[in-house]
Amino acid sequence: MCGIAGFIYQNKNNKAEEKLLKEMLSLIVHRGPDEDGVYIDDNVALGMRRLNIIDLNTGSQPIFNKNKDRVIVYNGEFYKFNNYREKLKNKYDFKTKTDTEVILYLYEEYGEEFVNKLNGMYAVSIYDKRDDKLILVRDRVGIKPLYYTLTAKGTLVFGSELKTILKHPEVKREVSPQALEYFLTLEYIPAPLSIFKNIKKLPQAHYLVYSNGKIRLQRYWRIKPETIKGDESQYIETLDKLFESSVKERLISDVPLGAFLSGGVDSSSVVGKMRKIGVEPLLTFSIGFKEKSYNELPFSEKVAKIFKTKHYTEYVTPDIISLIKKLIVYMDDPIGDFSIFPTYLVSEITRKKVTVSLSGDGGDELFAGYEHYIAQKIGNILDKIPLSKIPFKIMPYFFPPSKTKKGFVNRVRRFGKGIGLSSGLRHFRWMVFLTLEQKRRLFSDNIKKELDLSREINEREPLKEIFDYAKKFDSINGELYIDFNTYLVDNILVKVDRMSMATSLEARVPILDHELVEYAFKIPGKYKLKGLTTKDIFKKAALKMLPKEIVYREKQGFSIPIKNWLKNELKPMLLKTLSEENIMRTGFFNYSEVKRYTEEHLAGKDNHSHILWGLLLFHIWYGYFVSEDKKWIEEIL
Repeated sequence: MCGIAGFIYQNKNNKAEEKLLKEMLSLIVHRGPDEDGVYIDDNVALGMRRLNIIDLNTGSQPIFNKNKDRVIVYNGEFYKFNNYREKLKNKYDFKTKTDTEVILYLYEEYGEEFVNKLNGMYAVSIYDKRDDKLILVRDRVGIKPLYYTLTAKGTLVFGSELKTILKHPEVKREVSPQALEYFLTLEYIPAPLSIFKNIKKLPQAHYLVYSNGKIRLQRYWRIKPETIKGDESQYIETLDKLFESSVKERLISDVPLGAFLSGGVDSSSVVGKMRKIGVEPLLTFSIGFKEKSYNELPFSEKVAKIFKTKHYTEYVTPDIISLIKKLIVYMDDPIGDFSIFPTYLVSEITRKKVTVSLSGDGGDELFAGYEHYIAQKIGNILDKIPLSKIPFKIMPYFFPPSKTKKGFVNRVRRFGKGIGLSSGLRHFRWMVFLTLEQKRRLFSDNIKKELDLSREINEREPLKEIFDYAKKFDSINGELYIDFNTYLVDNILVKVDRMSMATSLEARVPILDHELVEYAFKIPGKYKLKGLTTKDIFKKAALKMLPKEIVYREKQGFSIPIKNWLKNELKPMLLKTLSEENIMRTGFFNYSEVKRYTEEHLAGKDNHSHILWGLLLFHIWYGYFVSEDKKWIEEIL
């Protein structure tokens, strides 16, 4: 696992600087603390930071082909590389045992079609001096990140993290109002946007070719709206085999590995497969919180006993102020998901024992694990009953928010805020945190001029294309397709990648093997959401390994009590950061609205934790990454 960065000037007389490249790489040492590697040739600079996982002795990068006219730097894991190495070894002279070299020779053999051979998580950069072009590739699901920009002078700059690109002197730091709107609405920024106007994310399942100062983007994989005929037992059998194969492939490593274990059905199933395959010692890791509704340790400890793992647990009472100070450097493209904090904390304790950890992420987006899928189903029923929605629509105004993470009151409040919308907008509304009307009041007049606040953002690009394509699936798989291509890739996977890599830990996600993903979407949605049971078919497959009380326990999620912390530990920072002076200084928002949200939340009249956390994080981010007034950010932090 590595971090990569580089640039290529359009003008070949513009000599690439090794000093600049190494400064870019110094910003992502956490992604690869073991060594670095650079390639400089006239107007081209490629570099990487390496975390040693496979082929510890000869796997250093960059790696060249035989003629030295093609070179690769690469971040990720190509799980089936040995299969292709066997096929190619009689034609190509391999110097290493690493997957990196196999990818390079797949390019030699198949040209741009090599992308269709790849399986795993990866961000690839290949400079083809022979054909004078640079190729960037991002994996099918979007597990590994890759940012790029084309400057006004025609220079292509890229990197695993946005901060590496900002280091290049041709790159401007200009906030994108559209991306800011998405950030506050969704708590993440959908690809291809980033928080900066001229910097983009390479979308999942795309590759980029840069030649003669121009960029060509190409999608190479997409989930097809197809179903396969079969009965439930056949689906379960095939699903189980694909899942076990995926876990097995992700055990390849020359360093110690383990698994995150929350005690939920996804992570427990991953650990169960690791035990069946024969991983020994089987190391698992969990964290817990004092607040009962946020603590999952009793469940993880039970699963650990079932599979006889060497289980490491830790109750954490995090110093949230210190955590914000520590993690802001990894938030260069901000993400508002509260669970960045527990994800970082569990990664931190895991890294003390292993370098690689398997994760259970992805199950909810493939098999309908979230409550809003149930809510949509209930909404479709209520559509047919006159006046049935009225009690739900007015109920949020009669009940104050509960202090616990979930519960009847909180569920009804959220359900009521979306049930009045049309079926096509409900899914979207239950996943957002600012309505159009709220945004019209919150954003300043100058910013509103650059936004389209006449339509919901799912009716605008880049989300419109995703929502339109989702209509080709059955109703449940269509909703899953939306979440798979938005919430999963631009929130969940970003969070896991950023926070694990912040501790120099590689996180692998076997549920998101692209062959397993393809099969999951071929299973009719009715087998995933059966009655009010979420993830029905996945849970039935899990019963082969796990007891019912683990498989069918209530979903908790992986979060922290941020709404309570904003009233207590974070209150001084909140009031200082969102002061009238600071709101006016940045110029993005109307202070009167910010003040109203703050006062209502602190008084317990409403739960504005998502909005306030987004505003708080944005202003800290702005001070750290954009503002030149360092005194301001020092005062806040």
